[in-house]
Amino acid sequence: MSTTLSRVGARLLVVPLAASLLVFAPGNAAHADVTFVPAPGVTSATAAEGPTAPARHKKKKVRVGERALRAAKSRAGKPYVYGATGPNAFDCSGLVQWSFRKAGKKLPRTSGAQAGATRRVSHPRRGDLVFFTGGGGVYHVGIYAGNHTIWHASRPGSPVKRERIWTSSVFYGRVR
Repeated sequence: MSTTLSRVGARLLVVPLAASLLVFAPGNAAHADVTFVPAPGVTSATAAEGPTAPARHKKKKVRVGERALRAAKSRAGKPYVYGATGPNAFDCSGLVQWSFRKAGKKLPRTSGAQAGATRRVSHPRRGDLVFFTGGGGVYHVGIYAGNHTIWHASRPGSPVKRERIWTSSVFYGRVR
């Protein structure tokens, strides 16, 4: 029995050792003159890092909602004026329309029409629209800014600003 165990043990040591010698043995001299040529547009520095290196200079595509949110933030402090569509005064739907236009998307003028132009979502992301409902319709809209807050133009005397969502009578829409 001990002879069998020592034979098995010897095989467990010899087989991996022989395999490692084959892997790390010097290569064929016929292949010694092969040189690495990087693909077009790849520098020798990035090529040396290999295929697992992180991509450099790759721009992250920013969603349209995020771009619209940035545009809305840029209007902070501008006055509320009923029916105004910017760039120096806004009502709620005017701010949303202007912000999304700056982001490259065309939206209708009123909050109700904007609700119809979006896809309803149950878990909002930054840049989604927040529609406030009451009396059987949509009466206000803002751009979701995360953490239960929106950017909006709310009423006369109150400028464009970020504010907490004050009611649960809302639904969320994502611009298509």
